[in-house]
Amino acid sequence: MDLPELLTVTEPRYSPSVRRRRLSRELRNLREAQGLTADEVTRRLEWSQGKLSSMETNKWRRPNPRDIRDLCELYSADEATQEALMAMARESRKRGWWEEGYGDVLGSGYIGFEQEARVYEGYQPLVIPGLLQTPAYIRALARADLARDTDAIERMVEMRATRQRILTHADPLRMWAVIDEAALSRPFGTTAERREQLQRLADTDAMENVTVQVLPFSAGLHAGMACGFVILSYKDDPSIVHIETGGGNALFLERPEDLERHSVRFQHLQATALGPDESVRFILDMIKKSK
Repeated sequence: MDLPELLTVTEPRYSPSVRRRRLSRELRNLREAQGLTADEVTRRLEWSQGKLSSMETNKWRRPNPRDIRDLCELYSADEATQEALMAMARESRKRGWWEEGYGDVLGSGYIGFEQEARVYEGYQPLVIPGLLQTPAYIRALARADLARDTDAIERMVEMRATRQRILTHADPLRMWAVIDEAALSRPFGTTAERREQLQRLADTDAMENVTVQVLPFSAGLHAGMACGFVILSYKDDPSIVHIETGGGNALFLERPEDLERHSVRFQHLQATALGPDESVRFILDMIKKSK
């Protein structure tokens, strides 16, 4: 399969989604530094109710540079700050590679946040993490989710394969995945396809930036029984928690208490799961026993 030249291993990892989130936070900080309420700003700029709230809570898609300039003037932002925010607004209006031709298979918009993340810490109870899925597994998963459009399924495979380049990038994502034995054991496709998927996981042992741990059935009840989740951490932005809720929907949690709770939960899962080396041996043993 020829992949689109949309994410090379050398171009900087960049995400409009992350820039919009950062812009929202900076605008809110500027307003609060001036001691202004959202209602006061709305009245002074004669904006509609809710407009500023949408901007400050990142519920926007394409920031209007004029709106940013008006806010900077109202907040008496210095020239350097104003230029930085205007540049951020322009970057926020661009389209990420994942939005080009993949709109119908994007799902929750999670990829936009993953693209610029430095560290991935995730627990998956039911499925193999998307960054580690093989094409056969992706197709089987799509069909199980009632996808019937062959072209759409192939676009999904192509998009995910392109997305996986983040692990082999010159500035790669550091990934730490705890995977429940249930995700590894659930059958799909042919024996060869199942072995290929398990081998893909075992092969991560050679990747310095990827660590896989298996949470076996023998661990009993554990801290991840409620649901799977991913914590994405950034160089210049607060971390974010992503939780899939089905049907292409998801929760994105940013409150400090939510981040702390899931970080503690992930630490417990790491401690409960098999160690990295033992996990690889466990997976290789599964390959030997597969039929």
